[in-house]
Amino acid sequence: MSSGQVGGRGTVTYLHEKHVMTNVSPELLQRFDVPGPRYTSYPTADRFVEAFTETDYGQALAQRRTGPAGLTMPLSLYVHIPFCESLCYYCACNKIITKHHSRAVSYLRYLSREIDLHTAQLGQGQTVTQLHLGGGSPTFLSDDELRELMAMLRRSFTMVPGGEYSIEIDPRTVDGSRLRALADMGFNRLSFGVQDFDPDVQKAVHRIQPFEQVSELMVQAREVGFDSINVDLIYGLPRQTPESFARTLAQVAQLKPDRIALYAYAHLPERFKPQRRIVSADLPGAAAKVAMLSQSLAAFMASGYVYIGMDHFALPNDALAVAKRQGRLHRNFQGYSTQPDCDLIGLGVSAIGRIGATYSQNAKTMEEYCDHLDQNRLPVVRGLALSRDDLARRAVIMALMCQGQVIFESIELAWLLDFRSYFAAELEQLRSLADAGLVLLDESGIQVTAQGWFFVRAVAMVFDRYLQADRNRARFSRII
Repeated sequence: MSSGQVGGRGTVTYLHEKHVMTNVSPELLQRFDVPGPRYTSYPTADRFVEAFTETDYGQALAQRRTGPAGLTMPLSLYVHIPFCESLCYYCACNKIITKHHSRAVSYLRYLSREIDLHTAQLGQGQTVTQLHLGGGSPTFLSDDELRELMAMLRRSFTMVPGGEYSIEIDPRTVDGSRLRALADMGFNRLSFGVQDFDPDVQKAVHRIQPFEQVSELMVQAREVGFDSINVDLIYGLPRQTPESFARTLAQVAQLKPDRIALYAYAHLPERFKPQRRIVSADLPGAAAKVAMLSQSLAAFMASGYVYIGMDHFALPNDALAVAKRQGRLHRNFQGYSTQPDCDLIGLGVSAIGRIGATYSQNAKTMEEYCDHLDQNRLPVVRGLALSRDDLARRAVIMALMCQGQVIFESIELAWLLDFRSYFAAELEQLRSLADAGLVLLDESGIQVTAQGWFFVRAVAMVFDRYLQADRNRARFSRII
């Protein structure tokens, strides 16, 4: 198995998609070892405002309902299940740690009310082509509770045959019979939370799940016949080293999941209380993290995966890889997606949605979420109505994140602007990134280089008007 390595004088080498060796200098690592957004949206969720209320959200839903029927895009649904039985120290998700499974019963009642309020606004039977259950741990719910949830959704929405219906799996909470039950409910895609197989790392983050356990579940999931199986990995965790992570990569290669999501650990203990249990001295440095990222890229390429983008890999026949080849790749609040420009309804505590040119987020605490629904109000407490400038910049940023290039003419035609004039300051900033070898600039557009993919967030940040005006970036994870 090929891997990245630390070469002479600290230079990190790696293989990009075409297997050409490139150097990342220590100076470049130091320069871009800075915080920055992941751009699952633009503007980013930290720019949402409380002035955007459930009234504004209701208006966005009404506009969708009264829009031209032939132009109405299918819906994507996200349902947040916040409960977990045990705490993973690295986790930055909105979660409730409890062993009292009775709490799920009450939560399902509130989800039913929220679904009904959406149906009242949109009407019955809106077409849904994508569903994702995230958390927390969705498999905290029993099989009967998950069946009840799916029945509620099907009563209100039309789930089209062949859609993408996925659920996040905590391997510690399922067995073969549960996997068969999930398939019977209509789920056709699974995402296993693995993070790392090294026992020492698992102990440091308080998540023990042996490789053998996950391997057996993968075999059973394939026997059931799920369309796609994803594995989540995290690099930059405490006690990780390039050597230990190489062993995890070799084990993942044995499992051969259809997709791999590889995330950089964001250590923000001032924002996320569980992370305060992680010993900062145990965290790998920037050079070690880039070595882990580079060896991951090389290992996955050697195993036949397509590099989708910043944090996703897929086998060539997987829908994500097909979407990338066909130029249909998109990025939303769950990461890379096959469904471009699709309205997203977020259900559950803290869930984020997108309707038309608006973003919205539900109440983050269970108390406030339930209080809104007890008053027969949608639980939206913040959001944003995007301006024309927001929409144009979103198009540029998403083109960089998904296609790795921006064609000036396409942005000009879509938004009726002169790219070189409108983004003159940004193009000037990009010259230093071009000098660093991250992008290529010419008269027709911007191209992210193979080296630039490692720092694509830095390229996108140039076009972030909010970030350029606000240099307080400590709330974001580091790019490397």
